[in-house]
Amino acid sequence: MQKTIFITGATAGFGKAMAERYAREGWQLILSGRRAERLDELKAALAPAKVHTVVFDVRDRKACEEAVANLPAEFLPVDALVNNAGLALGMEPAQACSLDDWETMIDTNIKGLTYMTRAVLPAMVERNKGHVVNLGSIAGNYPYPGGNCYGGTKAFVNHFSKNLRADLAGTRVRVTNIEPGMCETEFSEVRFKGDKDAASKVYKGVDALTADDIAECVYWATALPAHVNINAIEVMPVQQSFAMFAVDRDEV
Repeated sequence: MQKTIFITGATAGFGKAMAERYAREGWQLILSGRRAERLDELKAALAPAKVHTVVFDVRDRKACEEAVANLPAEFLPVDALVNNAGLALGMEPAQACSLDDWETMIDTNIKGLTYMTRAVLPAMVERNKGHVVNLGSIAGNYPYPGGNCYGGTKAFVNHFSKNLRADLAGTRVRVTNIEPGMCETEFSEVRFKGDKDAASKVYKGVDALTADDIAECVYWATALPAHVNINAIEVMPVQQSFAMFAVDRDEV
């Protein structure tokens, strides 16, 4: 039987690469995003794959619930949900940041992820089958200057994923948290609000991960036998490692 995957934030970056990866494997695709034109273009590019697109913002709880409740019968059941929609905004220190940016990250990375999970999960539990894949970040494991709220949202994703596994003990529903390091996509352009020069400096001299690399990680985790649960995948480019502790030294 053909499997179905629901990918949020599918219009670019990780989401688009995942859609392409799963289409090659013959999965049915439910793709969501805020940009209808990009979704239409992606659907056409993925032909002859079977694709259903839904335009909505994951920050809108009612829209999330309606998108899941109104899925066409031929795209049910949902075998895998990938909570990919998310973003980082700004690199200012906490005392100088934009509270609007903080709210946007919290509403998208935390609340949107929980809305989608809650909408899809009951049917998976009822079927005793399914897979929730969350897109976290190494920022949820390791702090860095300017990471403040973004890192906090991804720490939430980390622990929420673990708590889902605890709640789902006794079922066959799987949960995986994908934790990428430096990956060259539109991510930094969004973070620096369209400043391409600032975004390019992030990856200067680094053979960074690609969206296809992350799509491969996600596909591998979902393609394993049903009795295997990958709790988390932390992945970095070879040129990236764990940061040293920062020490502010007084001059003697």
